[in-house]
Amino acid sequence: MSKATAETSTQKTVNKRASNKKKVTTASFDNPLVFTRDQHPVSRQLMSPNALKVLHRLNKGGFEAYLVGGGVRDILLGLEPKDFDIATNATPDQIKDLFRNCRLIGRRFRLAHIVFGREIIEVATFRGHHDSTNDTDKKGKAIAKQSDEGMLLRDNIYGTIEEDAERRDFTINALYYSSKDFKVYDFANGVQDVKDKVIRLIGDPHTRYREDPVRMLRAIRFATKLDMQISADTKAPIKELSPLMASIPAARLFEEFLKMFITGKAVANFEQLRSYNLFGYFFPAVDQALNDESEQASYLLDFIMLAMENTDKRINNNQRVTPAFLFAAMLWYPLQRHIQHIKITTQLTPQDVFFAALNEIMPEQQRSIAIPKRFQAVIKDIWILQDKLSRREGKKAFKTFEHLKFRAGYDFLLLRAQIENTAELKELAHWWTDFQEVSNEARLQMIKGVNVPQGAKRRNPKKRRKPSTKATDIPAGQPTSKPTE
Repeated sequence: MSKATAETSTQKTVNKRASNKKKVTTASFDNPLVFTRDQHPVSRQLMSPNALKVLHRLNKGGFEAYLVGGGVRDILLGLEPKDFDIATNATPDQIKDLFRNCRLIGRRFRLAHIVFGREIIEVATFRGHHDSTNDTDKKGKAIAKQSDEGMLLRDNIYGTIEEDAERRDFTINALYYSSKDFKVYDFANGVQDVKDKVIRLIGDPHTRYREDPVRMLRAIRFATKLDMQISADTKAPIKELSPLMASIPAARLFEEFLKMFITGKAVANFEQLRSYNLFGYFFPAVDQALNDESEQASYLLDFIMLAMENTDKRINNNQRVTPAFLFAAMLWYPLQRHIQHIKITTQLTPQDVFFAALNEIMPEQQRSIAIPKRFQAVIKDIWILQDKLSRREGKKAFKTFEHLKFRAGYDFLLLRAQIENTAELKELAHWWTDFQEVSNEARLQMIKGVNVPQGAKRRNPKKRRKPSTKATDIPAGQPTSKPTE
């Protein structure tokens, strides 16, 4: 594909249609609706300066380039755009030749990432149609491949802007903005669906979901995120085709988990996933437990809902959250079930019982969602802290208070106390709340007032150490390092 010509044949076709005197009221892939600068609110002032740089350089290099998808859609909805994806007729290698700060990623979909510090502008080459289910290039290398079920395993066939629009998932994402003529090109009546607040798939829903089952999740996510309704045709096959989710790699489902549960819409997405029989592909053990009629199942649902409500509230207040907290909440009661079973069938110590249960539930969960090790460590800390928080005698309270994940463990305890509503948990939660707010001397008095659990033995060393004259036994204020023994 040559880049010498400033205006390619596709651009000439688009411009020719834009100048057609006949008024077009319904978009098609051969004849898009074209909105001029005075007919839409999309402005360069609302866009990332780095995205504009990429558009300008691609145009200057002789290529077509458009802001596409979410950036255009959100501006039309009156929202602040956050995604600035670009579609172009330049191939990934041609893009890399233009940008020194470019890296090519992906095998299934070859993409170019233009890196500007922390901001990444994603650039995709126009997708084309497949001639067959398994296409190869001149060297025999696979550029398009489908599974027997119709899922796209590789998709690197390039085409025109019209073909690219037809390959998009939803009508509201088949909107293209040109920084050259300031026009919006609508190939699938997406502008009208934006106005009507409707999520509608492009093409046959059965075929599109089989190509990529994650589109079922995207339909739900866009509906909750944008306060839209999924069209009848688009939602009709979801329950029937939900088993296709079993083919999605665990690593990809982790990314989808973040989009569904760590963006401020966890409660709404959770309810929708359950209604469409999709939640079980994220958390099979949790889904099974939710369908039980035991008392623990009622605790589990209430606990998950409360954890998600708190997470949504923090995100919407621009407060930090960790995915580990929600993972810990989702799996807490299934973990307790494993613990009870192991207690009955073995004579292990409580610590060994916990780790035996942990070694059962985490590998099982990892088969569905590939949770990174950094989050697995935090999940384990939150769970271990539930036991540590119950042991307050001696210096144990201060050592627990110093734990790096104390706050997450404490917040988790508050949720448990609120849901289980037992006197023991409520007293424990109240005690730790007071412990954080009182003086150091008052903390010592609180510890002295703790009743030692039955069966526990106070340590009675044969020789007492002489008190240190250089440091107090307990550091003043909130500890930041281990207290001096």
